[in-house]
Amino acid sequence: MKYYVLYVLTCLAFGTSAQSIRKNYQEMTVAEKSALVNAFYQLRTGPDLISDLATFHSDNFNFGNSPRPDIHFNLPDEPQRQIFFAWHRMQMLEIERAMQTIDPRISMPWWDSSTDQSTTSPLWAPDFMGQFDNVWALNRNLGGNGPLPNATTVTAVQNSSDFLIYSNDMERGATHRGAHAWIGGAMSTPLSPRDPVFYLHHTYIDKLWAEWESVHQGESSFTITSMLRYDGTYVFDGTTLPSTDPDDLVSSNALGVFYAENRLAEMYGYTVSNAHSPVENFYYQYAIEAGNGFMVPSGANCKIESINGIMLVPGFEAAAGALFVGTIDTDNQVLPQALSLSAKNTIRQDLFGYDKAILDGNAFNPKEFVANDMTITYSPNPFTDVIGVQMDRSVRASTVVIYNLSGRIVASRSFKNKAHLEVDNLTDLQIGLYIIEVIANGETVLRGKVIKG
Repeated sequence: MKYYVLYVLTCLAFGTSAQSIRKNYQEMTVAEKSALVNAFYQLRTGPDLISDLATFHSDNFNFGNSPRPDIHFNLPDEPQRQIFFAWHRMQMLEIERAMQTIDPRISMPWWDSSTDQSTTSPLWAPDFMGQFDNVWALNRNLGGNGPLPNATTVTAVQNSSDFLIYSNDMERGATHRGAHAWIGGAMSTPLSPRDPVFYLHHTYIDKLWAEWESVHQGESSFTITSMLRYDGTYVFDGTTLPSTDPDDLVSSNALGVFYAENRLAEMYGYTVSNAHSPVENFYYQYAIEAGNGFMVPSGANCKIESINGIMLVPGFEAAAGALFVGTIDTDNQVLPQALSLSAKNTIRQDLFGYDKAILDGNAFNPKEFVANDMTITYSPNPFTDVIGVQMDRSVRASTVVIYNLSGRIVASRSFKNKAHLEVDNLTDLQIGLYIIEVIANGETVLRGKVIKG
């Protein structure tokens, strides 16, 4: 039996742009998991949003000290270009909204990699995220690299009080980078958004930012006023994505994004706008509490669904002419649409097109370094046609690899029993910044920046 409660009260309105209660994937119903898996498959059909997001992320991953805008690793040297948190928040919103056109009750769940670390975790079950490894050829290597963060690591990052320090420590530290390396395969490369777990991981990172901002209100800020992809010029599937100021993304509550935890979702400080859906649906099988500035203006349409309970607390308002429905499903017949979709969740192979960026398994480890037990130099820098590497001793097997700043290999040479390594025929490379990497006897011993003049 289902109970529906219709409320008509009073409120004021202002703009907003989303709708979701995001929860730990372990708090999802079976039907929710089925709907999520189905949505990932559906988004690979037609224009293929998954591939588009992955390729865009790869093509704009990191351009080093170049003035060209990019997504990753701009701190600490270039705070005016940093967009790590805001860009990925918008990316999560984009894919979540696309999924909601398939099933309006879907919200992107999160995976807490600081506590849920087993290679046999339910996350990797063959009826959930595990199935994508083979059918999408993701080449995961769970636990092969790492480490994943622990609770102490996460707490230390969250205790930062300066936004730029916090953002840099999050992006470069184990809380963010750990999952990319630990999962391996596509996740360790600039094409990481090919892996559905990327979105569960970055939803967790987004949750941590939301929690940090709730403590340090008003401290998150950005110099730039629009971002790559979300600058009003990018077209996907015939639609130009709107320009988004990263400062407008700072409050997840104001966006209509709420993070549930420990069987409670608290929905505060949001005004329903129906900007992306004629009915804004908020679903969570456990307790939902709405109030303290949760508003449904006249003409707006909002539905909240739960199994366990919906509590409207002081500060909840619905205007005359608004439609608000609260649903308590006592028979646990939640997500009937998703249940019908679950029958369609046949695992199907859909390989991605080849992209050299898939070879860059060190994309999330961009720091320059030289192995402590070896002296290595490289010159000239800038170079034109040839760059040489001089090691302090002969090495049985060595390789010099040059990447562009999207993570693609543009040159690679292998050597045997050499101390001096030389890579030539580089004249055709475009002028700009590159990464040089030296691998000696299977171990990376140098990674540095070089300039093509």
